[in-house]
Amino acid sequence: MLKYANPTNFLALAGRLIPWLAAATALSLGAGLFLTFFVAPDDYQQGSSVKIMYLHVPSAWLSMMCYVIMTSAALGTIVWRHPLADAAQKAAAPLGAIFTLLCLVTGSLWGKPMWGTWWVWDARLTSVLVLFLIYLGLIGLWQTIEEPAQAARAAAILTLVGVVNIPIIKFSVDWWNTLHQPASVFKIGGPAISGSMLWPLLIMAVAFTFLFLTLHLMAIRNEILRRRLRRLSIDAAHAEEKSEATA
Repeated sequence: MLKYANPTNFLALAGRLIPWLAAATALSLGAGLFLTFFVAPDDYQQGSSVKIMYLHVPSAWLSMMCYVIMTSAALGTIVWRHPLADAAQKAAAPLGAIFTLLCLVTGSLWGKPMWGTWWVWDARLTSVLVLFLIYLGLIGLWQTIEEPAQAARAAAILTLVGVVNIPIIKFSVDWWNTLHQPASVFKIGGPAISGSMLWPLLIMAVAFTFLFLTLHLMAIRNEILRRRLRRLSIDAAHAEEKSEATA
């Protein structure tokens, strides 16, 4: 697998994987949406508004999973200074921001009929909002610093600092008294949710994961090609300057 750390080999691998991942995304998303709207029952208290859960929960999982992947890439940047780690980290930030924003929006839509308000400043919601702001900060950092190596190192440091927010998001409902319900799927005693709701939720989570992997590979590939084009442009500019100087 180490050979795929080479950008050229990675491009070849991505070219083979992306069509399969895109197909898996379409199939699993279609199955998940069908189960969500035609098989999964309404909640006895929440009614049909519980359907928002099948978008909200996978978005929340992916918002954190994306940041964990970015943290791993940041370690690759700091420790090995590998350009592929830089590209993976940069490519993941916009995707993480989108999933986090989707989590916040669907959570607000779900919270209004259940809690009577669009937003409360409790630990879970606030920490997810902080995660969204961290994503925006990383995107801005990449755009501000022109030199890719310097931008990658600065973004890696910020990513490693911000990872402390992930366990806060995960355990906030256990550490503090919040309106947000505690974990109901991954529990020591087993899921506290009916199988008729659990399976559509898990399939939607798988679909979102395939979607993220597809988009992430495409974004990494585009970033590698963008950097190669930048390098060629710089070399061409230097060659032109050298030819003018010798003329």
